[in-house]
Amino acid sequence: MGFQEYFIRLGNLTEKEPLSDKRFNDLALELFELQREHNAGYRMLCQGMQSLRSWQEIPAVPTTAFKELELTSIPPGERIKEFRSSGTTEHKPSRHFHSVESLRAYEWFAATPLSQHFFCGLMMLVSLTPSPEDAPHSSLVHMLSILKPRFVGRADWSVDADAAFRALAEKPPLGYRIGLAGTAFNFVHLIDAMGSQKAALPKRSWVLETGGYKGRSREVSRRDLHEMIRNAFGVEKIVTEYGMCELSSQAYAHEDGIFQFPPWARVQIVSPENGREVKEGETGLVRVFDLANVWSVLAVQTEDLGVRRKHGFELIGRASGAEARGCSLMSR
Repeated sequence: MGFQEYFIRLGNLTEKEPLSDKRFNDLALELFELQREHNAGYRMLCQGMQSLRSWQEIPAVPTTAFKELELTSIPPGERIKEFRSSGTTEHKPSRHFHSVESLRAYEWFAATPLSQHFFCGLMMLVSLTPSPEDAPHSSLVHMLSILKPRFVGRADWSVDADAAFRALAEKPPLGYRIGLAGTAFNFVHLIDAMGSQKAALPKRSWVLETGGYKGRSREVSRRDLHEMIRNAFGVEKIVTEYGMCELSSQAYAHEDGIFQFPPWARVQIVSPENGREVKEGETGLVRVFDLANVWSVLAVQTEDLGVRRKHGFELIGRASGAEARGCSLMSR
């Protein structure tokens, strides 16, 4: 079986169709064998490994490895898109390569949970991020572009406050709500520019906050940031997104702050000392097994700290010594 046949099988999955543990295990092991055969960088990291019986045994690649290795099964001549991690300019970014086919897959798998968690009903969308033309290597911007918003951010990831004010002041068509999306950094700067002013959005409007503002603005806790957003825009619904360029799936959290990935991804919270999964309520590193990462590697070890919860995980920050990153640090 090749990647195309695998993707066709995977494409039949939807959030409305439960994915059993056995089915996930079978798909994960099949994809692991495909990637070990066709992904030279991953094959090098898996040397000496025997056959596996469980998806939990699949070796996870640290996000740092994406900076040095081309962890892809896509030949150079077929690569049309390169997502890069955000980070400070002195650090080398991670890279995730896409072909026409893999980019189509990325958009398909991103659209379903994005629509479920954020894009509900009739909405006029405004994004505080740069446009795809100004941020061609941002996976976040590409993901948001699926919803065709009005972009009011600049290429340096600052917000064009005047453009944002004009967009938010427009009266949407009857029955429409406004969906406002951006990084934590975007929201801090826009709210600071607003001062004491408020921009009350239509009833039942939503905000999508994607985190990430280290090094670019004053930092506030997520609780305080969401309170600032509610006060400035009069919204009740704030959805938080967790993703990274090395993955093809995103996790979302609502009021309870518990992130959940779609059914085709599994997450473990593992001990940094021994790599074993921690107990309920304990803290460890976030490890993601993403079946949508068809042409890259499905198991990714992040440097993010999370608390294991029964039906998901709570994100609490970066591991000590980890490179600061966040979508708002991205530059062209």
